[in-house]
Amino acid sequence: MNERTIPILPCRTIQPVLDFYTALGFEVTFQQRSPNPYAVVEYGGIELQFFGLKNHEPSESISTCYVLTEDVDRMYEAFRAGLKTAYGRVPTRGLPRIGPLKDMSYGVRQFLMTDPGGNCIRVGRRTSSDQSHRPAPEETFARALHHASLLADSKDDPAAAAKVIDRALRLDDERPSPVQLLRLLVLRADVAGRLGDEGTAASALTEAAAIHLTTEERESARDSLVRLGDLRAVNPP
Repeated sequence: MNERTIPILPCRTIQPVLDFYTALGFEVTFQQRSPNPYAVVEYGGIELQFFGLKNHEPSESISTCYVLTEDVDRMYEAFRAGLKTAYGRVPTRGLPRIGPLKDMSYGVRQFLMTDPGGNCIRVGRRTSSDQSHRPAPEETFARALHHASLLADSKDDPAAAAKVIDRALRLDDERPSPVQLLRLLVLRADVAGRLGDEGTAASALTEAAAIHLTTEERESARDSLVRLGDLRAVNPP
């Protein structure tokens, strides 16, 4: 059996979508303008197809697909580098954008990217054979990160994620570890940017950048530090 599934995704106009994927390193293997706009892009074993739809509204799109890979870290670095070259920075909000690489609570290590057509491409590697959601941690700040991350990425509800983080950071009787604080602040800045709250985003990034971490802590917080750098490029101090 050699069946495979190929996503066919909508966009208002083809060319901006093709520009985005070629920046990532994809090759345009087919394009037509009539009788209807259509194009195909490929990257290794990944094939995505697109069709033009005049009335399509990218900001309201719910089109998505999942790409499984064994080397999600390498692909993430390659895509970030390509986008930085094409756009002058790594786009973290609006359209197009690429999200952070992170370990999710349902057994995958993944990142999300959204193209100019509003299509969300989820790219990940399975880290467990159990794909069900894990119970939320008992520890206060690990629990806050768990819920805020799911709200921000899986449910696309940045406002709810912001409330969870703010509630945790206002606690008087408990304080997060330096790594937990960094992760909370980076995620808070991320969702603030998505909500258009530039002041909160800037202050969270400044506070995050000032946290002192040991070498071991920096390694464990590597994904958040990469995201911190991308966000600070968009929100310079």
